[in-house]
Amino acid sequence: MKISVSFTLWLLLVSVSANESSECQHTYLQDIYAALREMTASLVQLKADMRFLQAQEQAAQLKTEVDKLKQQQLEQAAQLKTEVDKLKQDLKEQAAQLKTEVDKQKQQQLVQQVAFSASLVVAGESNIGPFRSDTPLIYKHVTTNIGNAYNPNTGVFTAPVRGAYNFEWWVGAFGDGSHASAAVLVKNSEKISLAYERQNQHFGTGSSGVTLLLEVGDVVFLRLVANSLVYDNANHHNTFSGFLLFTM
Repeated sequence: MKISVSFTLWLLLVSVSANESSECQHTYLQDIYAALREMTASLVQLKADMRFLQAQEQAAQLKTEVDKLKQQQLEQAAQLKTEVDKLKQDLKEQAAQLKTEVDKQKQQQLVQQVAFSASLVVAGESNIGPFRSDTPLIYKHVTTNIGNAYNPNTGVFTAPVRGAYNFEWWVGAFGDGSHASAAVLVKNSEKISLAYERQNQHFGTGSSGVTLLLEVGDVVFLRLVANSLVYDNANHHNTFSGFLLFTM
């Protein structure tokens, strides 16, 4: 009877131990599965984070490349604008130079005939001089002024075109034994040629002539030589004349 009871108790203990061991194993497996699920979820999240970081890095690199391309485009555009502006300026200067040349050619074509002749006084009679220094003569009575190159207010002829010009001038006065009649032709500031006459009595005249190569804007005029005099009246004894022979 005791043996039967003891055996029964042993069976109960074994059964209880087996149940407890089974429950422990089940709980342990559940814990392992839970840990594996957490690790799996962490790995998934880590992979997602890595993809996100890689995407951000690629986006940053792409933005850098885009910014670099934009800067290059801006620099190229600025350089192109500079070159275009320079080209425009060059074309503008060339156009202005061409216009100047065309205007010059037109002027030369228009002014093919130049001639003038003038004397000292318009009316009455007058002695001019003597003066202590050379003094410009102003020929106020204009007989001819084709091309309007001679200015009767200043006595100056200004060359309108480049070419060869011929000039002639006459001087005269009543001789007094003390003063000559003398006038020198001046080109710009250079003395070119002198007309001279001197006698003790009666009326005397002298003349001279010269051909000059003049550039556009060159001026030609006469100066009364110091201590000399000229006389003019309605007969126009003292004259200054010039004309264009041909352009060059």
